[in-house]
Amino acid sequence: MRLKCLESGHREPEAGQIQAVLDAGGHVSDIGRALRYRPELFGRPFSAFLQHLLRDADSHWSVGERELFAAFVSAQNQCPF
Repeated sequence: MRLKCLESGHREPEAGQIQAVLDAGGHVSDIGRALRYRPELFGRPFSAFLQHLLRDADSHWSVGERELFAAFVSAQNQCPF
């Protein structure tokens, strides 16, 4: 069940960005909507953390391997990556 706030509660410029994608025939996933709902509270910090994990964090895996893992998990979840 999609939360109603994720359908219509976005502020500008995020609402305009979502609408532009939809007008162009694109799709905005629920996670995409959530990241843009209140970006100062969740979207930007969460995105920065993910980038840190994929690019900067010490790991036994290369950046390419981490990206491949992320793509595989997205495909398993039937989520466009």
